[in-house]
Order: sequence, then C-alpha cells, then structure tokens
Amino acid sequence: MTSSEEEKKKIIQSLFFPALFLVLIWLIKFSEFVFGIDLVFLGVYPLKLEGLIGIITSPLIHGDWSHLMANSVSVFLLMSFLFYFYKELATRSFFMIYLLSGIWLWFAGRDSYHIGASGIIYGMASFLFVSGVIRKNPRLMALTLVITFLYGSMIWGVFPDFFPKENISWEGHLMGLTAGFIVAIYYRKEGPQAPIYHWDEEEDETDAY
Repeated sequence: MTSSEEEKKKIIQSLFFPALFLVLIWLIKFSEFVFGIDLVFLGVYPLKLEGLIGIITSPLIHGDWSHLMANSVSVFLLMSFLFYFYKELATRSFFMIYLLSGIWLWFAGRDSYHIGASGIIYGMASFLFVSGVIRKNPRLMALTLVITFLYGSMIWGVFPDFFPKENISWEGHLMGLTAGFIVAIYYRKEGPQAPIYHWDEEEDETDAY
C-alpha cells in the first residue's frame, strides 16, 4: 500500500466514528419530530436520581433544530481531529470526556435539565489544545493554533454572566472544558510524542607536534 493510500485510509477511518455519532443525534431529533415527543427528560438533572440517565443520554438530545445544527459542525470537526491525530487514544479519550463531563455536571449543575453536545465539544477542544501544547509535537502544535483560531472565543461560554438571558448550560461547558484538560494530562505520555532529533557532533582535533 502506497503512502497516499495509507493516508486516504487513515482519513476515512478518522471520519467513521464522527459520522456515526452525527447520524445518531440527527436520528434522535428526527424521531422526536416525527412522533411528536420531547426527550428533554433524558437530560442531566443535577442531584436527582432520574437525572443520572442524562450522563449517558444528554449529549444526544437537543432542544431544537438550530441547537442541533449549531453543535453538529463542531462535533464532526473536533471528533475528526481527535480520531485523526490521536488514533490510539481517540476512543478512550472521547468516552472519558463524555462520562466525566456528565458526572461532574450532575453534581454541579443548576436545578434544570441540561441537554446537548456542547459539553463534549468543549471537552474535545480542550483536549486538543492542551495535548498540542504539552506534547511539543510540531503537527499537534499547529493543530492547537487551528483550535485557538476556530474555537478560542468559546472560553467565554464557561462564564454565567456571558449568557444572562439565554438558556445556556454554562456549567456543561465548564465541566467539558475541565474534563478535556484532565484527560489530556492523564494521557500525556501516550499517543504521539515530540520528535527526537539526533545531531552528529564533530570534535575539533588538533595535532600536537
């Protein structure tokens, strides 16, 4: 297999899981529309037993079509980056971010149902940014710059006063951001690392006469 074929295969593999996740959340929203149901009760409801199910289901539920569309692009893009650049760690990292952000939100969120994939979006962006910085790998540091350019403004989404009149779960954003940071630190010694360079040193030799 040539290098171009290997690269094509790698790209296709990195897009598979993000595409699958995207299909899932769109099917769920479409099912709500077709059957006239509202699945918001499957969100995280902090400190309530019935809200525990939301740790698993809340990222799959969205309030309306605009909410779903707004999250879909970021979910697909960031997840594709994750599975392309961190192939060995992608699945573990994704599900750790998914579960940690949900669990922490259940403990720390407001008394309301929290839904949507924003938490894992913040988590993946945080993971990609922090991993690129601490690994000192040129390709990953370049990815860090891309993440900063595309999603740097997201940092304001973790402050409650930034959305004073909107029904935005800033706690979900904060928990996702924190989860991505923790997971990046936890896996810092696994996956792609900084390249090792070797220099040939020439010693100056002087002949004694």
